[in-house]
Amino acid sequence: MKVKNKIKAFLGASLVLTASACESYLDVNENPNYPEEAPIAGLMTNSTYETSLNVYREGTAVSYYVQYLASPNPASGSDIMDPLNFSTLWSNLYNVMTDLYKMNEKAEEEGALQYLGAGQILLALNLGMTVDLFGDVPYSEGFTFSTLTPVYDSDQALYGNIMSLLDEGISHLQAETTAVIGDDDFIYGGDIDSWLKFAYALKARYMIHMKGSDGYNTTEVLAAVDNGFTSNDDNAQVIFFEQRFNPWAQEAINNANLLLTGWISEQFIEALDGTSYPTVDPRLPLMVGATANGEFVGTVNGAGRGNAPERGARSTLVEGQYYTAELSPLLIATYAELKFIEAEAAFDTDKSRAYAAYLAGIEAHMDMLEVGSADKAAYLSHPSVSMGANALTIDDIFKEKYVALFLHPETWNDARRFDYGYKDMTLPANLNPNLNGEFIRRLAYPDSEISRNGANVPSVTLLDRIWWDK
Repeated sequence: MKVKNKIKAFLGASLVLTASACESYLDVNENPNYPEEAPIAGLMTNSTYETSLNVYREGTAVSYYVQYLASPNPASGSDIMDPLNFSTLWSNLYNVMTDLYKMNEKAEEEGALQYLGAGQILLALNLGMTVDLFGDVPYSEGFTFSTLTPVYDSDQALYGNIMSLLDEGISHLQAETTAVIGDDDFIYGGDIDSWLKFAYALKARYMIHMKGSDGYNTTEVLAAVDNGFTSNDDNAQVIFFEQRFNPWAQEAINNANLLLTGWISEQFIEALDGTSYPTVDPRLPLMVGATANGEFVGTVNGAGRGNAPERGARSTLVEGQYYTAELSPLLIATYAELKFIEAEAAFDTDKSRAYAAYLAGIEAHMDMLEVGSADKAAYLSHPSVSMGANALTIDDIFKEKYVALFLHPETWNDARRFDYGYKDMTLPANLNPNLNGEFIRRLAYPDSEISRNGANVPSVTLLDRIWWDK
């Protein structure tokens, strides 16, 4: 059962404020006006809600790199892959992990093992998102409050922590507990079966990142898939409410008010409008807006809006669509994503299974967007989409996953694993010259961390790869 989040006043904004009082190495001073101990329920509320926002925050950071979005201004730093300062994103990730670390400690002390299990799953997710962006990051000393300058742990070793947290979370969710999760859970409303499926979906996600490396095991990935989501009803998401609506809706509203956010990349438009592929995708008008002339026209990354500066001359995010309605869900992990993971994992050993999963992933995403049955059938039956198991390629799987994960940060992990091999994807205009004609591979460590913990911050460039990106 999904949380419809009619939780009118955010389960009391006071709980969220209390939860944010948890101390971490990011906090230099203590505030005597905040209580030092937050209740488990408040920590759960804050952590589920803020985790969904962290997915959004990462999406806004990397959607330019995978060319979902483009800046209307030429040579914008996000478009041309400059080393931007992501101090706020870093802080948001660590604030949630700190709350989860505290919640897990309290839950273990109190025997509240449902909270502990869910907390471990969320900690694995937030840690995974952090590692996938930055590589080596503080973890072993990041939450013990013993130092303001924690050491950086190896990104590869931290993947071991991620997998252990997921396995432990699965175990604890099924154990006897002194307290059950309920409406304080913004993702599933305390539905433990759904939490278990979520954990297995995340296992499959992080294991597929490791494809091609030592320790990768196709059988284990497919076993996780088999225990994961079985329909769109299982999607991990937070559905917004009247007091605080979906932040992608705000992007669309901003653009309508001439604040120029949420412009759509030419790459994404041409992947769906029949330019790069033989068929027009019926999802396009359900995902982005048309121009004033009723056409879909993207913006070239790095080049800006060129000779069409007026509003309505380029496609943008617009209000009221699936991703941008005020009460739309923020998607954390979906059934569609899991089917494409299955398709990739099975591709080398079981083409029939891979092909069935590939088609199921497309259909699941179309059902999310409520594509009409005739349009869905026409697209799925087109020879370029329904090519048969023997003709299926890994490029086909990554292309359809690219569409289905619109605005989701997981696509940047895919893009790097796929070596940015999407059809017709080219480097942005005015590319950062320090990239030597290559695509970006990681984020720079934030300025806040360099100033606070500079002796421990690894020396990297934007071309240095995360451990699985080989």
